[in-house]
Amino acid sequence: MKPFNLLLALFMLLKGTAFSQSHALVLQTDFGLKDGAVSAMKGVAFGVSPELKIFDLTHEIPAFNIWEAAYRLQQTAAYWPKGTVFVSVVDPGVGSERKSVVLQTKSGHYFVSPDNGTLTLIAESLGIEAVREIDEKRNRLPGSSASYTFHGRDVYAYTGARLAAGVIPFDSVGHRLPDTVLHIPYQQPTFRNNTVYGNIPILDVQYGNAWTNIDEKTLASLHLKFGDKLRIKISKDKMVIFNGVMPYVTTFASVPEGSPLAYQNSLMNLSFAINFGNFAEKHKVASGPEWMVEVTKE
Repeated sequence: MKPFNLLLALFMLLKGTAFSQSHALVLQTDFGLKDGAVSAMKGVAFGVSPELKIFDLTHEIPAFNIWEAAYRLQQTAAYWPKGTVFVSVVDPGVGSERKSVVLQTKSGHYFVSPDNGTLTLIAESLGIEAVREIDEKRNRLPGSSASYTFHGRDVYAYTGARLAAGVIPFDSVGHRLPDTVLHIPYQQPTFRNNTVYGNIPILDVQYGNAWTNIDEKTLASLHLKFGDKLRIKISKDKMVIFNGVMPYVTTFASVPEGSPLAYQNSLMNLSFAINFGNFAEKHKVASGPEWMVEVTKE
């Protein structure tokens, strides 16, 4: 092989090796896209590695809503390849004593976030392999030490990009913490006394459907058939907001327009809707850890 061709082959091999070390970087914030905050985070990440692939999960988390940030991570993370790095910045305690961490899950994903409850659901669903506190002496955007209110740019985007690009291994994030994260309490899906209990973690905001965390296995305890009637009771802080009966069906068209229905959503969790209507708006139902649901078979 000629020297030039040998050098070219070596270059391509090294380039391929470097590329294979790069993983997707996925960003989530409550910043919105009205100003330059998200662009600044992407600029920092691009500065770490111009070959880094950067994606958006969402930047429309309602301001300060840590619970919704936790849910959106759980909703999407499992569909991304092993090695993907998620940066989630919903941080009303920025500048306080809350820890900045990277969670490595048993599935091989990484989550860069304040430890403020954002990691509640991911820790449960994907499992905790290790948690490390970000060492800002090593993993902070150079020249940003005087900035105290934009850790999303200066600490999280920078650290996440370095991890995703293979600039640093996970061990170099910082010292290891106990294998736990701050947990937001909520009603787990359970079955007792012929009733299924659960939580309404999120709304399908575009259509007003109420999504529960009641999974197929838990729902199966009721021994349902499509067409069965369900008694649904929804409460917030023990105050009943909705109490009604609806059929359990496969899809929206199974009931007339304007009628309520219970169905399994795209995550195979029990959900409630109105065909060509807005269930949440009509019944003043919202979502969060304080929203409870009880389901019985009529």
